[in-house]
Amino acid sequence: RQNKSGNNKQHSGEQPSELTQWPIQLHLISPAAPYFQNCDLLVAADCTAFAVGSFHRDLLKDKKLVIACPKLDETSNYVEKLTALLQHNRVNSLTVAIMSVPCCRGLNAMVEKAVELSGKEIEVKNIVIDLKGEMSEGKVQSKFGLPVF
Repeated sequence: RQNKSGNNKQHSGEQPSELTQWPIQLHLISPAAPYFQNCDLLVAADCTAFAVGSFHRDLLKDKKLVIACPKLDETSNYVEKLTALLQHNRVNSLTVAIMSVPCCRGLNAMVEKAVELSGKEIEVKNIVIDLKGEMSEGKVQSKFGLPVF
């Protein structure tokens, strides 16, 4: 099997999971769960873990995880739940990982609104993943534009 660099080397051994808590789905998490206290938080669109083969190593390692799909989930309470999570906990860093497709932009908007409503000053790092699984830091600008880097 050929990898991205053109080598025919196989990876040996298992890739360890970096997941350290359960549940992870935003509908199911408790904003008051103790594992969110003093954490680095990753809010990821559901598809991101499937698009990036190194998701655990490159995005999830040393972070707590919340996943959601802004297109298919019932999202009416997502801003409220994320706001409560931020208000009840010390979140050291906040990363949002979305796909570079229009339906994912809503997740970034929900996180940004939750940060605003929480009253806390938390910088949001945006990771945008293209359909080939390539990651870039970016900003989601207008509701009609794709991520701008």
